[in-house]
Amino acid sequence: MRTIVLLFVVGLCVLNVASSLKICAFNVQSFGESKASNKKVMGILLKILSRCDLCLIQEVRDAKGEAIQTLMKELNRFDKSNSYSHLESKRLGRKTYKEQYVYIYRNNVLKVKEHYQYPKQEADGINDTDVFSREPFIVRFHSPTTLVKDFVLIGQHTCPRNAMKEIDQLYTVFKGIHKMWKTDNVMILGDLNAGCSYVTIKGWRAVRLRSDPNFHWLIGDKQDTTVREKTHCAYDRIIVHGREINSCIVPGSAQPFNFKETFHLTEEEALEVSDHFPVEVDLKPNHRYLLRNELRNCVQLLEFFFFLKPHQS
Repeated sequence: MRTIVLLFVVGLCVLNVASSLKICAFNVQSFGESKASNKKVMGILLKILSRCDLCLIQEVRDAKGEAIQTLMKELNRFDKSNSYSHLESKRLGRKTYKEQYVYIYRNNVLKVKEHYQYPKQEADGINDTDVFSREPFIVRFHSPTTLVKDFVLIGQHTCPRNAMKEIDQLYTVFKGIHKMWKTDNVMILGDLNAGCSYVTIKGWRAVRLRSDPNFHWLIGDKQDTTVREKTHCAYDRIIVHGREINSCIVPGSAQPFNFKETFHLTEEEALEVSDHFPVEVDLKPNHRYLLRNELRNCVQLLEFFFFLKPHQS
C-alpha cells in the first residue's frame, strides 16, 4: 500500500512541474481609481494579469497610489496559488500629464535584483534623454525556474508623435545598461507606438534597434495589438538582445493576447478595459531545478503522510 501511495505522489509531483515563464506587457489605458472601482473591468484585468508570471503595465495614472494597491490586493486574492509583488516607477511626464510604469511579478518564482529609472541628464551638451516623454524604467530579475537565470527588462511607453526617435534612443539606453550591469540578456517591451502612421519605411532605416541584427523583434510588423476592429497596428512590441535569452524563447509564444476573443467580449466591453491587447512571450523552463524542488516537496508530504521523522538536510 505504501509503495502505491509513494508512486502516486511522485507521479503527481512530476506532472506538477511548471512549464514556461510568461512575460507580458500591457498598456492598460489610463488605469486609475475609476477602473479600479469598476468590478467588471477589474475582473477581466485579474484574468489577464494572472496569466503572467511577470507583467509590465503602462499608462498607470494613479496620483494617490490607491488604484495599484487595490489591484495588487485583488490579484493576490484572485490567484491564491501564487504570490504577487509590484515595483513602480516614479510619476513620469514633461508637464502636468503623468504616467507610471508598474512591474507586477510572482515573487514565488522571480526576485528583483536591482532597478533603475533612466534619468534626464545633459550629455555632451545635448539633453539626449529629453527625447523621451516618459523615461524608461529598467529592472533586473533573477529567475531560477528558467534556463536563463538573470535578465533585464527595459519598459517603455513612447509618445506617438515622437515614437521613432524614442525607439532609436532605446539603443543608447541599452548600451548604458549593458555597460552598467554587464549583461547581454535584455528585453525591451511596451507600447512603442511602433506601427501604422507613427512609423515610416524610410524612418525605420535610421532606427538602430532595427538595423542592428543582434536585436530580435519578437512581435512582428504585421501583428495587431489593437482592440478596435477598424485598426490593425503593431504598436506594442517585445524585442530581445542576447544569445542566451534568445535561445530560451519558446518558439511561437510571442504574440498579442486577444482577451476580447478569449473572454467573449464585445468590442465595447473590451474597450472598457483597454484599447490595446497585451503582448507576451514565454521563456523555457529549467526542468532540473523545477523537478528537484517538486521532489523535495513530495518528500516532505510523504514524511507527513507516513509519520516519518522529518528529513535532515
